Amino acid sequence: MAETVASAGGLAMEASTPFTPGQVSAFLGFLWVLAAWVYAEILYHRKDAASHKTRHSDINLLDMANSSNKGEDQAMLLEEGGQVASPKPVYASFASQMLRLFFMDQSLLLEHRLTLRATSELAGHLLYFYICDRTDLFGESEKNYSRDLFLFLYFLLVIVAAITSFKVHQEKSTFTGKSVLYLNRHQTEEWKGWMQVLFLMYHYFNAKEIYNAIRVFIAAYVWMTGFGNFSYYYVRKDFSLGRFAQMMWRLNFFVAFCCIVLNNDYTLYYICPMHTLFTLMVYGAIGILNKYNEIRSVIAMKFVACFLVVILVWEIPGVFEIVWSPLTFLLGYNDPSKPDLPRLHEWQFRSGLDRYIWIVGMIYAYYHPTVEKWMEKLEEAETRTKLSIKASIVAVSLTAGYLWYEYIYKLDKITYNKYHPYTSWIPITVYICLRNVTQEFRACSLTLFAWLGKYIPVPYLAQIEGTQWATQVAIDNSPRLPTAQLHAHYCYICCGLP
Repeated sequence: MAETVASAGGLAMEASTPFTPGQVSAFLGFLWVLAAWVYAEILYHRKDAASHKTRHSDINLLDMANSSNKGEDQAMLLEEGGQVASPKPVYASFASQMLRLFFMDQSLLLEHRLTLRATSELAGHLLYFYICDRTDLFGESEKNYSRDLFLFLYFLLVIVAAITSFKVHQEKSTFTGKSVLYLNRHQTEEWKGWMQVLFLMYHYFNAKEIYNAIRVFIAAYVWMTGFGNFSYYYVRKDFSLGRFAQMMWRLNFFVAFCCIVLNNDYTLYYICPMHTLFTLMVYGAIGILNKYNEIRSVIAMKFVACFLVVILVWEIPGVFEIVWSPLTFLLGYNDPSKPDLPRLHEWQFRSGLDRYIWIVGMIYAYYHPTVEKWMEKLEEAETRTKLSIKASIVAVSLTAGYLWYEYIYKLDKITYNKYHPYTSWIPITVYICLRNVTQEFRACSLTLFAWLGKYIPVPYLAQIEGTQWATQVAIDNSPRLPTAQLHAHYCYICCGLP
């Protein structure tokens, strides 16, 4: 996967290449924001120091007296039946706000000091990416994979997480009102967290032997896209433009800046366009004729329609190119190592690998309340009946998992990729069954992994910048650009933080 991802985007350009208009604009914009933030911090500390000096002065006493008189006047107006006019909020236009920022308006800088600080931090991360991937400041380092070291470090982290962050949750289900906790939020965040760690370690060590497992992990993320978005839209019925724009912003704002500052192609960060695509498809499936979503037959037809759309676009030759060709400027890429491939080949490959699993996630979300009620009855059943049913579930799950491992997972990666779109639901379902087989097991989680799982996909984007170039040839077979392992470590830690 490391080789494919590195060749899938517009790889690193040489440091001598002229700056693009986007890079110049980003540099000037971030420079001005940095200056504004520094000035805002100076103003804030001046104001804070002045407030300490005048805290017990006569001026404060006079202000308190005046405010007391105003309060008495307001009380008298209320007693006489009058109304106190509340100040109306003033909404400034975007243009006026930008002008105030350009002229360093003090009140604006103080009001948005924390926003300026966060933007400056983002600029710092992007500058670090650029220095590491586009200059010779840091030296090269080779990726050396050792299975023993890989497993030791990962299981060491699991042990530390179990010792320091093990927690039992007692929340009630929103569907049954009881502590069934089937596929609860803590569990899915933990799931994303331990997969994210393996993602980063896979790229850091270039652990090619677990390529097929990484494919399953990516499918699990796409499954969660279908599961989470369907649950939200189906339950909340919030199809507002604000919510939709917020989701698109969260998925793409960081990758957009990476593309601008590093002059990379959007497809290099394929995890973002892929999740954006499937989020849009879930939104469309649930949002169209949403007032009929409570009718089972309508939901069933929507699921069938989703399968038919995927079959039409991805399975029938030629349709994919027709559908996506208008967006070639955004999703296209010319691979210098494979110049004969069409520009949309990489996007077709990436999006096609997980083209069905998001629908499976929606189906699981739709039946989530039904499964919870069934599990509630199971927990209240007689001990013998409960144990026999659970033992049967475990036996079937383990058998299915073993057969998938023996006949699918062990295939070479090229052959495995052909079966992956049709079989990725098997290991995901096996994991869900085993993880939720008992009340005690599904009620607990490792909060360290859950914390890591909250900040997806930022660490994944950072590791693309932090690890790919160390073993790859740059565009047009130019020399490899330097990227030290320290860079990758920095990206994992800093860019994964909120």
